[in-house]
Amino acid sequence: MKPRGRATMRRSSKKSSSSSAAAVPTKAVSKEIERIDQLFFTYADSSSSMIDPEGIETLCSHLEVPHTDVRILMLAWKMGCEKQGYFTLDEWRTGMKALRADSISKLKKAFPELVQEVTRSSNFHDFYPYAFRYCLTEDKKKCIEIPVACELLNLVLSLQFRPQVEKLINYLKHQNEYKVINMDQWMGFLRFCNEINFPSLDNYDADQAWPLILDNFVEWLRANEN
Repeated sequence: MKPRGRATMRRSSKKSSSSSAAAVPTKAVSKEIERIDQLFFTYADSSSSMIDPEGIETLCSHLEVPHTDVRILMLAWKMGCEKQGYFTLDEWRTGMKALRADSISKLKKAFPELVQEVTRSSNFHDFYPYAFRYCLTEDKKKCIEIPVACELLNLVLSLQFRPQVEKLINYLKHQNEYKVINMDQWMGFLRFCNEINFPSLDNYDADQAWPLILDNFVEWLRANEN
C-alpha cells in the first residue's frame, strides 16, 4: 500500500506545481492590463472616461508624432475605434494588448511593426475603407467633403501611389462638379491606383463601370496632357 501512497503524493505534487505555473501567466496578464489601463487614464477625460481630442493631442506629443500622422490613424484602426477623435477603454485595451504595449516607449517601438502590418495588401484593403468611415464625423453621414478627402488621400495612399495621388488631389481641388466623396468613389480611387497603368492610362476603359468621377478625372488628365 505504501508505494501507492507515494505515487498519489507525486501526482498531487505535479498537479500543484502545474496549477501554480498556470497562475503565473494569469498574474502577468492582469499586471499588463493594469499598466495598460493606467496609461489610458493618463490621457482620458475624467468626466467622459474616454481619451478625447485633447487627450489624443497630449498622447501624440508624448509619442513625438503629429496628431495628423498616418500612424495615429493606423493605431485607431488597430484598436477598432468607432468615433473619430475618441478612444474608449475597451478599444484602448484591444489595441495595446495586440501591440504588446503597456507604456509610451513600447508603443513607440510598436509603430514600425504596425506600419508593416497595415501596408500588407490584405490588411490595407481593410484599413483603406476604415479610414473613410473614421472620417464620417456625424451619425448617418455617408460622404466626406472634398478638402477632407484630399487630406485623407495624401495620408493613406501617397506613400504607395504618390504620382497618381498628386494628380487626383489636383483634379479634386480644381473641379467644381463634386462637393463631397462617397464610399464607392473612395474605393474607386484605390482600384484606379492598383489597376491602371500610370501615366499612360492605356488600359483605362470607361465601359468597366468606373465611378463617373474617375471617367472625368481621366478626361481631365488627357486634356491637360495635350
